[in-house]
Amino acid sequence: MTSKTISLNQLVAWLNKFSELVSAQCNYLTDLDAAIGDADHGTNMVRGMTAVMNAITAAPPSTIGDLFKVVGMTLVSTVGGASGPLYGTFFLRMGVTSGAVSELNGAQLLMALNAGMEGVVARGKPLANDKTLFDALAPALHAFAISLNSCHSLSDAALAAQTAAAVGRDATASLIARKGRASYLGERSIGHIDPGSASTALLFEAFAEVFSGE
Repeated sequence: MTSKTISLNQLVAWLNKFSELVSAQCNYLTDLDAAIGDADHGTNMVRGMTAVMNAITAAPPSTIGDLFKVVGMTLVSTVGGASGPLYGTFFLRMGVTSGAVSELNGAQLLMALNAGMEGVVARGKPLANDKTLFDALAPALHAFAISLNSCHSLSDAALAAQTAAAVGRDATASLIARKGRASYLGERSIGHIDPGSASTALLFEAFAEVFSGE
């Protein structure tokens, strides 16, 4: 596994890039949600990530644990629907697992990400192929782990995670939704990408962009 460390500032850069991407793709995310949900995923995520970056700028956290706790609490309080609690829990669990440190190595980052995913599962009870953000998140973390454990660079592992998240996102189009409002549509949800998986893919696109070259 790579010994490259990830700094607090790099993680802030990851969050900032994610915020930029959801802002740029706001209409896309909202259009996806309009087809099978409440038509507000894009605007909700933009509002949440804007609030996150404002909070971080106003009072810069001194540890990675504090950073992710601020992110999680802000998302829970500002993002509506199911996305706020799920994304919020993801980052809160990452914060608890990371602790009072200013950098993480690859193994520690993977541990924090996995803890975040466990939080999502505990909160929303998603399973593979339920047509949720889990269908992008789980493959991304699996690919990230395999790449790191194969002693690939952090950059390669991040790119592997990005690719797996995008594949998982696209695969949701053929699934029947089994969670949330989209589940009420039954087979009519087929043919539409899950908006939560799309924003999760953006999270890992930001991840790969920030950690490319590492």
